[in-house]
Amino acid sequence: MYVTLRDRPGSDEPAAVGKTVKRVSSTVVLLGVVSLLTDVSSESVNSILPLYLTAVVGLSPVAYGFLDGIYQGVSALVRLAGGYASDRGGHPKWVAVLGYGASAVSRIVMLPAHGFAAITGVITADRLGKGLRTAPRDSLIATSSDPALLGRSFGVHRMLDTVGAAIGPLVAFALLAAVPGSYDSIFVVSFAFAAVGVVVLLLFVPNLKTTASAARVGLRMVMREVAGRRLRGPLIAATVLGLVTVGDGFLYLALQERDDFAATYFPLLYVGTNVAYLTLAIPLGRLADRVGRGKVLLAGHGALLACYVLAALPAGGLGLTLSTLALLGVFYAATDGVLPALISRLVSDDARGSGIAAAQTVQAVARFASSLMFGVLWSVQGPATSLLLFTALLAAMVPVAAWLLRGIDRDQQAEVAA
Repeated sequence: MYVTLRDRPGSDEPAAVGKTVKRVSSTVVLLGVVSLLTDVSSESVNSILPLYLTAVVGLSPVAYGFLDGIYQGVSALVRLAGGYASDRGGHPKWVAVLGYGASAVSRIVMLPAHGFAAITGVITADRLGKGLRTAPRDSLIATSSDPALLGRSFGVHRMLDTVGAAIGPLVAFALLAAVPGSYDSIFVVSFAFAAVGVVVLLLFVPNLKTTASAARVGLRMVMREVAGRRLRGPLIAATVLGLVTVGDGFLYLALQERDDFAATYFPLLYVGTNVAYLTLAIPLGRLADRVGRGKVLLAGHGALLACYVLAALPAGGLGLTLSTLALLGVFYAATDGVLPALISRLVSDDARGSGIAAAQTVQAVARFASSLMFGVLWSVQGPATSLLLFTALLAAMVPVAAWLLRGIDRDQQAEVAA
């Protein structure tokens, strides 16, 4: 990977070893470092949260499904606000700072939070921070990148992000191995990493204006563009696919219940997924630029379908578990950065943050509903049968999404070529 100090797309690229070297912006890399540190923080907590809430706090599957739904969906409340604020002011960095800061504070507040209501409040604050920062950050990535290299740029960012997501569970594992049951120490270390991430964002990430006319963006114009014909199909596709996406925590709890992992080893399940994700984020981003972002997005959901099948099998073992985790990592590598890359070319520069936020919002709301449904199903019929039902639903929704995304790749490739 090469990094350039240029932060605007369209500049001439220097040649190296007799050929043109395609580079990603330094802004992309710096934002990746911020996300790396933030994900060490968030994933050190997330990797123990399902077990902590069910085994230590004593929540039922339905209660955990509600909290997982909060985790998946509450950020939808502010995603559009974050995207619009970044478009309106033209300085998305400061909106992102507010979001990252809110999530950092929530880490340390986990220490005194023990009851259901208190934990729900902390998780809500964390997810609101994530919702506020995601669209402005992705808007900065799109603004500082060559349109032809959007998949690669988002892949580089997601790769760095996922390095942190792989380190976080290892930090939790090390702390639990050193002092069994030391959940408080995980919360303290998590806060320290998040705070450093905010400092890097404040001091080193440039305050790029997303567009020269961003300050004059009107709410009516943004909403008209977000609701327009070009975004309608992708937004509906993101919704129907989100409705049949099972939260990671449920998948890991299903594996833990089937194979009886010790509580200490539970965080390592997250490591397996994140190693696959970080390995494939850049290659699949580059593939999306070449063959079409819609195609790669759909293929990622095919990997998720196979993941459900393996997780639902009655017998496990190390090989089956690793395959399940790898497929989940493939799913995220093929979708997490590819969706905003796809959406960012369907809206004008003035409404880029809002367009990305709209896609992330409908996806988050759909996943909130999915977690609630899956928690109820788990309580009634257990994890295996529930996973098989979601497998059938996902298999039915992928062709629907493919129909909704028809022509997207052809239109975008023609736009880049022009």
